[in-house]
Amino acid sequence: MPLNNQPVFPANRHALYEQHGYSAAIKSGDLVFVSGQVGSREDGTPEPDFKKQVALAFENLKAVLAAADCSLDDIIDVTTFHTDPEAQFGDIMEVKAGIFPAAPYPNWTAIGVNWLAGFDFEIKVIARAPAAA
Repeated sequence: MPLNNQPVFPANRHALYEQHGYSAAIKSGDLVFVSGQVGSREDGTPEPDFKKQVALAFENLKAVLAAADCSLDDIIDVTTFHTDPEAQFGDIMEVKAGIFPAAPYPNWTAIGVNWLAGFDFEIKVIARAPAAA
C-alpha cells in the first residue's frame, strides 16, 4: 500500500518556502520529516542576534511540528548545521537545555558547514506523529 505523503505548512511561515520551493515538512504515514528550520522572521530574513536566531529556529520548528499534530516530545532524530561550531557551541547548548531540559534526549547529529544562505544555525528533524485517539 503506497504511503500518502502530505505537505505540512505552519500558519504565517511561507516566505522562505515559497521563495525556495520546498515544503516545511512531509508527513508520510506516521513519520514527519521536517525541512531545515532557521531563525528566520516571517519575511524570511535572518534574526541577526545568534542566540535569538537559534531560539527562533526552535520556535519555527515547534510551529511546523504543531501543524503536523506533533510536538518536541515526538522527535526521533535531530540534525543541526552550524557555521562556526566552536564559537557557537555555548549559545546553542544554552538554548538546547531550555528546549530539552531532561532525559531522555533525542539523538542528535551536529554538522559544521560554511554556508546557510545568510543564517548561522539550521535544525531538521524526524518525528513520529502520535496515534490518533
